[in-house]
Amino acid sequence: MQALQLIEDRKLELVDVADPEAPGLGEVTVRIGAVALNHIDVWGWRGMAFAKRKLPLTIGAEAAGVVETVGPGVSNLQPGQIVSIYGARTCGLCRPCREGRDNLCEHVSGVHGFHLDGFACERVNLPARLLVPAPPGVDAVAAALAPVTFGTVEHMLFDNAKLEPGEHILVHAGGSGIGSAAIQLAKKIGCTVYTTVGSDEKIEPAKALGADHVINYRTDRFEGVLRKLTKKRGVDVVFEHVGKDTWAGSMFSLKRGGRLVTCGSTSGVSTDVNLMMLFQQQLRLIGSFGCRMENMANAMQKMASGLVHPVIDTEVDFKSIDKALARMETRDVFGKIVLRME
Repeated sequence: MQALQLIEDRKLELVDVADPEAPGLGEVTVRIGAVALNHIDVWGWRGMAFAKRKLPLTIGAEAAGVVETVGPGVSNLQPGQIVSIYGARTCGLCRPCREGRDNLCEHVSGVHGFHLDGFACERVNLPARLLVPAPPGVDAVAAALAPVTFGTVEHMLFDNAKLEPGEHILVHAGGSGIGSAAIQLAKKIGCTVYTTVGSDEKIEPAKALGADHVINYRTDRFEGVLRKLTKKRGVDVVFEHVGKDTWAGSMFSLKRGGRLVTCGSTSGVSTDVNLMMLFQQQLRLIGSFGCRMENMANAMQKMASGLVHPVIDTEVDFKSIDKALARMETRDVFGKIVLRME
């Protein structure tokens, strides 16, 4: 079969690799249907692994496919089912795993497509416990966005930030994959949504998703505009994933007792924290990574019911992958770029 592998930094090749063997105990063979690209793919492409890894490495951290073959001991999945794939190889045995807190696994082996071979291949054997069945009405492309794009946001907003109906929220980078998901999920529970975008062309698409106020951060200081819009009150929650470039402004945008939840650092991994602001304003800074498999299931149910929908910038094939990653690096996208595998 074919797989898209990172050979060296910024060099991808489509190569022939061996087909997976028959699935073992508790495993299934999944035929990959779609891979959604993320900044973690860009980091891996740049060589920013932050951990030991061996090249060549099959890329792709977020994907879905169809169950092709079921191994012994698997009773909850059937051939032909569309499944969304959890992106980290957890142990399934430690206390967090047993309690459904998958992203706190104490013995995780790594993230697929970053530390471990990913899903940009034709077929892969996986533990059945890491697969979440898609409900009727959710296709492989939509299911491919459940593990990171929607699952991460579900975990950030509702597990961690405890976002409530009627609250005010600032969503950074509303044109990104997770930004577009956050706008929809927050708006659907009745929040007032403020979002930042990097160009005027992204303003109307962001409003169409449900954003009440859209700020072009390249032409205006978003924190100043937001304080004016909220009459100096600030917002209840900031959805942060940009990092260094927006951190100070994000803290300034919070109301007293507000919550900042962050899952990313695309503009830099280190920044300063105004400690006086932190304790005087009684702010809460919350780190969030990945999601629980229950978040994936919840997200797909919302897709199936029409409450939210995937925002797709473009669909690409193997030959266009380098251009797609380069576009993501410059943030010249609105929504997700999806690699179609079939």
